[in-house]
Amino acid sequence: MGAKSFETLVGAAVLVVAAFFFVFAYNKADVAQVSGSSYQAIFPSVGGLETGDDVRIAGIKVGSVTAMELDPDWYEALVTINVEPGVSLSEDSFLSISSESLLGGNYIAIQPGGGSMAENGYIFSRTQGAVDLMDVISRALFGGVSAD
Repeated sequence: MGAKSFETLVGAAVLVVAAFFFVFAYNKADVAQVSGSSYQAIFPSVGGLETGDDVRIAGIKVGSVTAMELDPDWYEALVTINVEPGVSLSEDSFLSISSESLLGGNYIAIQPGGGSMAENGYIFSRTQGAVDLMDVISRALFGGVSAD
């Protein structure tokens, strides 16, 4: 009976350590969605952008992508983002979809403007969609680049 009690205690300790590690890794990975101001942006193409991807200013995460849908009138992507409560965006901010690396994920990069502050729910139209890297490489290798 003593050996089984010891095994039960060791198993319980392992489960507690695993749960602690999971909570620690979840907090450090910063995968939780940010709550705060909600904005929308219109992009011609989102490429590989997904719900939950980062929104960054100067490379620092300040929000996350919460939803994406197709605008049925203009056939453009309408992306909803949430930004941390302490971050204010101006109406003339520029949003672009950037890639972390050739194999990495995408994120929305924001270059803040200097105009009036955007209200919650504002729709940004000064955007640049995702760049298709395979298209850029094929144009460089097989033509389409002028020497002018």
